[in-house]
Amino acid sequence: MKSKAAVKRIIETLKGIYPEGLCSLQYEKDYELLFAVRLSAQCTDARVNQVTPALFARFPTLESFAEADPEEVGRYIHSCGFYNGKARDLVACAQKLLSDHGGRVPGTMEELTALPGVGRKTANLILGDVYKQPAYVCDTHCIRITGRLGLTDGSKDPVQVERQLREVLPPKESSDFCHRMVLFGRDTCVARSPKCAGCPLQKDCDTWKKEHR
Repeated sequence: MKSKAAVKRIIETLKGIYPEGLCSLQYEKDYELLFAVRLSAQCTDARVNQVTPALFARFPTLESFAEADPEEVGRYIHSCGFYNGKARDLVACAQKLLSDHGGRVPGTMEELTALPGVGRKTANLILGDVYKQPAYVCDTHCIRITGRLGLTDGSKDPVQVERQLREVLPPKESSDFCHRMVLFGRDTCVARSPKCAGCPLQKDCDTWKKEHR
């Protein structure tokens, strides 16, 4: 288990590099963030941000999404991959938000994960960004980097990683920390060739220590 001092150093170092700690997805309405996260599955945030302006212009309200033909939605999101399933989820999710939640994005894990296409990662992001609750968004960057650092045991299972991060990260830091993991994963601790030399988290990284004993 990582010491509290090491965890604090990691958190504070990342704060210094990425003071904002914001989500990379662009949106104006709560449900737009929900839909953008669904589109980001196995797709880059940059690609989603290229697609959503036209999508949200064509379907400017939750009602218009609920009434949309999934095939037409699919044409707007084609480049995000798996567009047929994603399009069906967006339309079904809009319908459920209107019928079960009065058009509002709900604020509990149970209600969110009951929505079409919404898993724990998406639900955590909504809870953190929309409702400012403790949130542990375990995407591929977070899973990879927390394992390398030794904040987790290296598990690739998002549920296991979330459980372990809840044990070591202060709740108030959790949401922003996970956003910073994404940014750090793009800049420095990349998947195939991490830039370990000169990495600001080097002294607290278990992987670095093992490789340089």
